[in-house]
Amino acid sequence: MQLRIFGNSAMERLIITLTFLIVSVVTMSACSSSTGGTNDSGKLRITATTGMIADVAKQVGGDYVEVTGLMGPGIDPHLYKASQGDVRKLDHADIIFYNGLHLEGKMGEIFEKLEKSKPVVAVASKLIEAQLLSDPAATGEATHDPHIWFDVKLWMSAVEVIRDALIEKDPAHAEQFKANASAYLEEMEKLDAYAREQIASIPEKSRILVTAHDAFGYFGKAYGLQVTGLQGMNTMSEYGSRDVSELRDFLVDNAIKAVFIESSVSSKSIESVIEGAKKLGHEVHIGGELFSDAMGDAGTPEGTYLGMVRHNVDTIVESLK
Repeated sequence: MQLRIFGNSAMERLIITLTFLIVSVVTMSACSSSTGGTNDSGKLRITATTGMIADVAKQVGGDYVEVTGLMGPGIDPHLYKASQGDVRKLDHADIIFYNGLHLEGKMGEIFEKLEKSKPVVAVASKLIEAQLLSDPAATGEATHDPHIWFDVKLWMSAVEVIRDALIEKDPAHAEQFKANASAYLEEMEKLDAYAREQIASIPEKSRILVTAHDAFGYFGKAYGLQVTGLQGMNTMSEYGSRDVSELRDFLVDNAIKAVFIESSVSSKSIESVIEGAKKLGHEVHIGGELFSDAMGDAGTPEGTYLGMVRHNVDTIVESLK
């Protein structure tokens, strides 16, 4: 007696074929979801937290990457909580890029879990203590100001970190990543020079930048502005009537004529300060909207890092000059 492996009838052969195909599809699907490998195009899948980081990854990766940014225009990363959809994007990525100075404080545990299975890269990792500003209101590990992108020279180190991570993950395209990074760094050098030249055109006594939260410390240090904000470096910090009164008096005492709102922070806090100064007989106007923790809409100049910084420089100069 012989064991019959393949059916003799057409129906048996059809059932066996369909069973084989179903098992194959299920197996491939499971492997794909568990490994989070590159997509069908062969491009590296990158997930970045903020728009500024995502933009750098696009510029350096060029045609060899597909980049997904979690936090779009108007999103405050200090308060951001990852959704289930975000977790899937992070899980399916080949590389994850994040700030690294507790900017995305609520996502720390997610990064710790994912770094066991894939590169999870902090773009601030090349900076040393002497280059960083401290947050006097911070406690625990989050002691540094995370807004490093506002010093263009410092942000150039983020480009280098991303370049090196892409080369390590995809060495076959190392030369392209190096060339893209070099071209982008040249544009950043030009932007840094532009910011210095434009800010220097503001009368020295008027180089005072007042915003909703203290996100522009690196910008002020790099380009020669005194910077103050109603809230601290982290928008999770509370502010009260005393903070409003102190900032109001600061505006009056220094005859400041313009303050600025931010695209990712409510304008109500600054408006209360303006109203307080008005009651003391000092008129202050909103000098414009600055992009602080998020970039502008996709497809606009402000939707890129270079365009965002240039917009901020032009808006500040126009109002304070």
